[in-house]
Amino acid sequence: MSKLKIMIVDDEPDFLELMALRISSWGHTVLKASGGKEALKILKKNQPDILVLDYMMPDMDGVATLKEVRKTNNKLPVIMFTAYPNTKTIEDSDKLGIHAFIPKLSAYSEVALALKSTIEMLEKKFH
Repeated sequence: MSKLKIMIVDDEPDFLELMALRISSWGHTVLKASGGKEALKILKKNQPDILVLDYMMPDMDGVATLKEVRKTNNKLPVIMFTAYPNTKTIEDSDKLGIHAFIPKLSAYSEVALALKSTIEMLEKKFH
């Protein structure tokens, strides 16, 4: 399972592009959305293997987006970024089945570890 379809959702265009370039350089296909509503539209047509979501977005935040996703797909692995990590945010993430929670300040370096861990989890399910 080397090439996966990974969807990134973030309202900051520069961050979205940086993460998309980084993940695609590892050989994965990247789907991009600039907000929760756009992500839900894309998800109706494309089913990613992993969803990478920003926690705070103006049109529809990451939690609201994920709640909508979970209505039809409760198995999709999710990694969530936030610029404002706090204990409450991380505690609530368990209820939504978030695999990893990464502070945005360290996202560039930690996304590799979170994706590797999530990919290993997926590979175990298929073997």
